Amino acid sequence: MNQATIVIGPVLAVVLAVLVLVAAVAAAAGRLGVSRAVVTASVRAVVQLAVVSMVIAAVLRSWWSTAGFILLMVLVAAATSARRISTLRRGWPAVVPIVAGAGTAGVIVVASGTVPWTEIAVLPIAGILVGGAMTATSLSGRRALDELRDRRGEFEAALALGFLPREAALEVCRPTAGQALMPALDQTRTVGLVTLPGAFVGVLLGGGSAVQAGATQLLVLIGLLAAEAIAAAVMLELVANGAVSR
Repeated sequence: MNQATIVIGPVLAVVLAVLVLVAAVAAAAGRLGVSRAVVTASVRAVVQLAVVSMVIAAVLRSWWSTAGFILLMVLVAAATSARRISTLRRGWPAVVPIVAGAGTAGVIVVASGTVPWTEIAVLPIAGILVGGAMTATSLSGRRALDELRDRRGEFEAALALGFLPREAALEVCRPTAGQALMPALDQTRTVGLVTLPGAFVGVLLGGGSAVQAGATQLLVLIGLLAAEAIAAAVMLELVANGAVSR
């Protein structure tokens, strides 16, 4: 057995349960209002990863099944962002920034040959980029709509001064859109000093060298920055043009 891998067994199950309990108790003690969400999200993660672990081998047998799984990830990400921003019916255009961000970064990474053109290499990269684009889309969309709601007077004042609706909306919500990139920026700034992110650890656990792990993590982090910047910018335009509302 590889001594660098996690030991699967009853102890792991107990540790996970304790961590969930600690997170839920901390959220309850701080009155954050997400104690139940912590538990349900953790349970969902266990179930979903268990299912994925069983089907991933079948998914990776062909490009068609791999592409189908990536499409499923995009649809789930879009539905998640839509509900975070507004409602599924009003927020469905969230699929556009997710595809624009993850698609652009993914094409650059794969087409350049830095990632092998194999199912087992492309699928995890796609998942990482889609997840990052989803986060940026949700954060930028929520902040933009919150600003338009809270600063409605400024928006209407801009209209009175002759601004077009899009221009007036951008004047109000553009300053906060960049905050959607703060998590990715902080992670990139502190990588290696504060954290050793998943891609780095994964390569090491897989037997790769520290240099290979560092290069892989760098590619992931910069790719995420590109995907999230594109997603945030596109979402800002969608909100400013009234394509996404509450």
